[in-house]
Amino acid sequence: MKQLLLVFLGGGLGSVCRYILGKSLNSSTSGIPYGTFLANVLGSLLIGLILGLAAKSQTLNQNQTLLLATGFCGGFTTFSSFAYENHVFLKSGDFMSFAMYTIASFILGFLAVFFGMYLTKLI
Repeated sequence: MKQLLLVFLGGGLGSVCRYILGKSLNSSTSGIPYGTFLANVLGSLLIGLILGLAAKSQTLNQNQTLLLATGFCGGFTTFSSFAYENHVFLKSGDFMSFAMYTIASFILGFLAVFFGMYLTKLI
């Protein structure tokens, strides 16, 4: 139960931070989501730092890692997890899983967005 609460709290904080960043930097006039882009890049950097620290020096315990990596980065951006998982595939030499995971994530992600938008038109 404690672990669920840590993920919940971290995710909430990450989501709020992403919202603030998006509101500050995403402009409806330019059409370029700078806030989202920055959140994805920063989230990737953060999850790399957090999981790298946790693995390398045992600086972070499991609860801290859940709060920061799973919770905060998961709420701040889902791209950070995607980037880290691809790093693991590449580091282990599993190029086929890397390719399949990347292609499937992009294709299914885009298709899900378009399908969701299509469904809203039917309602």
